[in-house]
Amino acid sequence: MPIIVVVIIRSIISFFVLLLLVRLMGKQQLAQLTFFDYIVGITIGSIASTLSVQVNENTLATLAGMATWTILAILLAFLGVHSVWVKKVVDGEATVVVENGKILEDNLKRIRIPIDELISELRTQGVFSITDVEFAMFEPGGKISVQKKSQKQPLTPSDLNLPTQYDGLPTNLIMDGSVLKDALQSLKLSKAWLYHQLAKQNIHEAAEVSLAQLDTKGNLYVDLKGDKPYYIISTTI
Repeated sequence: MPIIVVVIIRSIISFFVLLLLVRLMGKQQLAQLTFFDYIVGITIGSIASTLSVQVNENTLATLAGMATWTILAILLAFLGVHSVWVKKVVDGEATVVVENGKILEDNLKRIRIPIDELISELRTQGVFSITDVEFAMFEPGGKISVQKKSQKQPLTPSDLNLPTQYDGLPTNLIMDGSVLKDALQSLKLSKAWLYHQLAKQNIHEAAEVSLAQLDTKGNLYVDLKGDKPYYIISTTI
C-alpha cells in the first residue's frame, strides 16, 4: 500500500479517535482550562499527530497511549469533583495578591507574577488605582478576580430601592439581510409587522439591514449595512 494512503488512513483514524476522546473528557477542558489541562491536551494531540504521520509506530500501541492519557484526565477530573484536596493538587487554588489596597508581594513572588503584570491585569478589570481594590486574586486558570471597595462600586437599582423591569434576551429578526421567519413566528409576529416598523425609518428592504433585534421592552434595534447609522425603533408607539 502506498505510504500516502497509509498516512491518510491513519490521519482519519487519529482524527475521529481524538474527537471521541475530547468528547469523553467533557467541556470542562475548554470552559475552565488550567495549565495542567492545557499540557494534557497538548500531549494527547501530540500522540494523535504521531499516530497520523509516524507510519513506523504501532497503531494499537499509540491508541493505547491516547486512551491512557484521556482516562487519567477523566479520573482526575472526577476525583477533583469529589475531593477538595485532589482539586487543589491538580488545579491549584486562588492566590490573594491585593488586600484592602495593599499589594501582597510575597504572594506575587510565590506565583511568579511581576507587579507590572498585576497592574496590567487590574486595568483589564477597569481598575486603575490599587487603592480602589478590596481584594484581588489570581484564579487557578490564571484569570484575576477583583472586588472593589464598597465606596468604589457602582450604584445599582437595588441600592436605591428602585423597581426594575424584566430584561431578557433580544430576538434576532433580520440577520445579514435575511428575515428569520422562525423567530417572527415564535413571537407571533408577521413580516408585514416587521416591514411596518422598518418603514418608520424609511427602510423598505430587509436586504438593507445587517442586523435587527427586538428586545423584551419592545425596542427594535436596526443596524444598516455599510457605514449607515443604526436605529432604535419603538414598536409600542
